[in-house]
Amino acid sequence: MAVDMNAKVLVVEDDEAIATMLKYNLRAEGFNAVHTDDGAEAVQMVEDERPDIILLDWMLPNVSGIEVCRRLRHSDKTRNIPIIMVTARGEEADKLMGLDYGADDYITKPFSPAELIARMRAVLRRIRPAFSKESLKFSDIIMDLSTHKVTRAGNEVHLGPTEFKLLRHFAVTPVAAEQPGHARPHSP
Repeated sequence: MAVDMNAKVLVVEDDEAIATMLKYNLRAEGFNAVHTDDGAEAVQMVEDERPDIILLDWMLPNVSGIEVCRRLRHSDKTRNIPIIMVTARGEEADKLMGLDYGADDYITKPFSPAELIARMRAVLRRIRPAFSKESLKFSDIIMDLSTHKVTRAGNEVHLGPTEFKLLRHFAVTPVAAEQPGHARPHSP
């Protein structure tokens, strides 16, 4: 039984080297990272795929990151998705503008991947308690311990409170047959 972050991260970055580094580090930390290098495509991907958090560069082709942020904050469907601006624009006025347009956090390049991931986790904990490492994963079953929701193979399984408690108990408790001193059940 492992505790699983498994949050979907949309990386919106037009510098291929930075995007590759971000995807590598995010996946190594258990995140599901997807990428686009275009602001207009990012808006469409957010509406279609509903990521749990967005890492957004400011300077993008077609539609700037600040405009992507503004559009996402003005849509009822996407306004609550956390956004962290990750950009070379490090002036105080730029940071204030990014935060005023709706970014939840702002980090300037160059940056430490470890610090960025720590900031992501902090934002996710505040906005979505389910990502506070309070989920259990066993095979294709995920139990969100804060909301008491269960999914199997991506499909929600409706359980009553007692069923949820039993599943949690069985998920975290070793089977008696595997404990020393207990007989293993057998078929006649």
